[in-house]
Amino acid sequence: MSRRILSRLPALLLLLALAGGGAWAWQQGGGTEVETVRLRQGPAVEAIYATGTVEPEKWARIAPVMPGRIAEILVREGDRVREGQPLARLDDREARAKIAELEAKAAYWREEMERAASLANSGIRPRESAQKSRSEYEQVVATINAARQRRSDLMVTAPIDGIVLRRDGEIGELAEIKDALFWVGAPKPLRITAEVDEEDIARVHVGQKVLIKADAFIDRVLEARVDRITPKGDPINKTFRVRVILPDDSPLLIGMTTEINIIVAERTGAQLLPATALLDGKVMTIENGEARLRPVTLGIRGRTVVEIASGLGPDDVVVAAPPPGLKAGDRVRAK
Repeated sequence: MSRRILSRLPALLLLLALAGGGAWAWQQGGGTEVETVRLRQGPAVEAIYATGTVEPEKWARIAPVMPGRIAEILVREGDRVREGQPLARLDDREARAKIAELEAKAAYWREEMERAASLANSGIRPRESAQKSRSEYEQVVATINAARQRRSDLMVTAPIDGIVLRRDGEIGELAEIKDALFWVGAPKPLRITAEVDEEDIARVHVGQKVLIKADAFIDRVLEARVDRITPKGDPINKTFRVRVILPDDSPLLIGMTTEINIIVAERTGAQLLPATALLDGKVMTIENGEARLRPVTLGIRGRTVVEIASGLGPDDVVVAAPPPGLKAGDRVRAK
């Protein structure tokens, strides 16, 4: 070997060492940095989400039959009432005056009818005169009955037995027929009425478990059951009404808003991944520093996690949330 080659040998060895070290460093630390996960075991739950309001199973919203000014309120919140019991009275002074006027007119025509009948029987007046007086009298009586009914409508009454759950309106206020003055109902049992999207309603069945969250009990998850499903949906909002019956010991109160999850599938000991790892039925794994697409078979699909029925093993490293643009064959490294 010539002296010239020998003099260059240390420099060549140094270059080879640097090249090898760079390749090793690129293989170990190059590429896109990603978050990774592995399969974990836990409960898998698939649920249908909806919101609803707590209300009595039997209740009524009570408004006046006709408008009027509130003259008297006869019950308080919490009072037990019977069907037909007066709850409030609207101002009926004008109605009473009208009835008195009509009764005076009826008295006149009754006397006129009797006098005309007597004269007709004596042949002094024609029969047509008595018939006309009777017709006038009967018309006034019919008008009196209608006026009495209108006065009766100024009394707001309970349509069912129950408890006065709420009272709105004060003496002197003008009540319209659209204004609810009272809510009357039974305090137990209670239910939640929720609107479920029409695309999910086919998976909802009577008896399914329901998990309930309410702002008033933020640290508690309450349980109930689906009781009824309204056969006809709302074509405008594209929803179906679902009734969830609450147990008698439920802490929820009438009028509370709730979030419900209707459990349609549940499994313990499932193999789980974050839902963000899915890419059209596949996941992206890391093999020898490169991204690989792996088809998987899914089981229960939750809102945040999914069950992997097959296609992955416990040692496979999966990209938790593949970044946009990452494709199979790209160099990647775990954070």
